Amino acid sequence: MERIYKTVDDSRVETVYLIRPTHLNGANRLFGGILMQWIDEAAGIVAKRHCGGNVTTASVDNLTFLHGAYQNDMVVIKGKLTWVGKTSMEVCVDTYVENLQGDRHRINNAHFMMVALDENDKPMQVPGLKLQTEDEHLAWSHGEERRRIRIQRLKDKLDGI
Repeated sequence: MERIYKTVDDSRVETVYLIRPTHLNGANRLFGGILMQWIDEAAGIVAKRHCGGNVTTASVDNLTFLHGAYQNDMVVIKGKLTWVGKTSMEVCVDTYVENLQGDRHRINNAHFMMVALDENDKPMQVPGLKLQTEDEHLAWSHGEERRRIRIQRLKDKLDGI
């Protein structure tokens, strides 16, 4: 059977949240755990859209908190595929605070490795990714490098380093 290919735009996600008092930590900023939940959900939706099935989060790379967010801020979470393998997918998730004029500044960046699962919770093959722009090709090459680093880190852990 020939492999199916989808584009980055086929699974792209953008969600918006309004920060409420229940989302705040003791310093009156958005609690990092809440943001981590939101971005993991966005990554999961991107991956589910791409593979058409269930997924699980295998790892999170480069979860970088750049700035805080506060009560009544609008938080915009954008997710997109950057790389796919046989059963796994890398999803880049960027988080922004948007002001009332629509201007955005990035407050978080993360890369998720998601694995597609069949009805028995076993890894299943995912569609390939058809790259259409120069930025998508660049993101793919960066994704391959992150994958190489993840594999090396796992080998080092298994070797007790």
